Amino acid sequence: MYVMDSIIKLVPDFKGKIWGGRRMASDFGYDIPDGPVGECWAISAHPNGDDAIATGEFAGKTLSWLWANHRELFGGCEGDVFPLLVKIIDAADDLSIQVHPDDAYAGEHENGSLGKKECWYVLSADEGGTIVVGQNADSREEFAQMVEEGRWSELLNVIPIHAGDFFQIDPGCVHAIKGGTVILETQQSSDVTYRVYDYDRPGDDGKLRPLHLEQSLDVIDYAMKAPESGKIAAPEVDGVTVLVSNDCYTVERLRVNGELAFATPFPFTCVSVIEGEGTVNGEPVVKGGHLLALSVCDELVLTGDMTVITSHL
Repeated sequence: MYVMDSIIKLVPDFKGKIWGGRRMASDFGYDIPDGPVGECWAISAHPNGDDAIATGEFAGKTLSWLWANHRELFGGCEGDVFPLLVKIIDAADDLSIQVHPDDAYAGEHENGSLGKKECWYVLSADEGGTIVVGQNADSREEFAQMVEEGRWSELLNVIPIHAGDFFQIDPGCVHAIKGGTVILETQQSSDVTYRVYDYDRPGDDGKLRPLHLEQSLDVIDYAMKAPESGKIAAPEVDGVTVLVSNDCYTVERLRVNGELAFATPFPFTCVSVIEGEGTVNGEPVVKGGHLLALSVCDELVLTGDMTVITSHL
């Protein structure tokens, strides 16, 4: 059974970025600020982008407020913060070469923050597009030497990408989204990023953006095996593909052609429509629509012709 009150809509928060573009408007129809916009924080309770609730009893309140004051709507889920953040990234230019810490390192060095485990579903990529996932140094010393000598082509694992590719980015994995790419990112609710290299680009203030090489050297996993491609190997069963399942989240792709019923026995379920249009529990949705199903929603009934990404604990 379902009721629409068990699903909330949020007001996305848009982030201007020097590497961003305008595809939030052209591809998804969002009303975005002027200038290069790099990120849409579509489902977020993070202090740096706390989404407001758009409709219903709690309209105008933020998601962090709902988490703090009505934990029963999340099945009594434990934790100080809403644990996931779903965003769209529009990279008109290359992002910095970067790496994220795990929970232990971030908790000690970043004022108790969560670390950052994330995953990418590629929504679109320019023909011949590439992405950086992983690196080729075997040790901290070798990595530092290759950086100092500028041997980036040897150091970085650069692989081709295509729409529909998927990548799991664990803490300690060196990575970079490159220009001409639009991605749906599901991640821990964290905003901790260590830049290894930023192409000597000035920020909005005209100064070079800071690098974090020592922190990066601390957290890189030098034993991590780099992927060769982002091709999805998991099987699709009745329209559902489990893209990844780990200790922070499970992410699925749902292909809807007619009607699809998807059980949601979870504290919450994030829902993002990445292609097409239809309905979710009777509510019309289109490409770029995002919903948050609360714990009282035990099933999503999706109709239409669309592709949806879901995420939950």
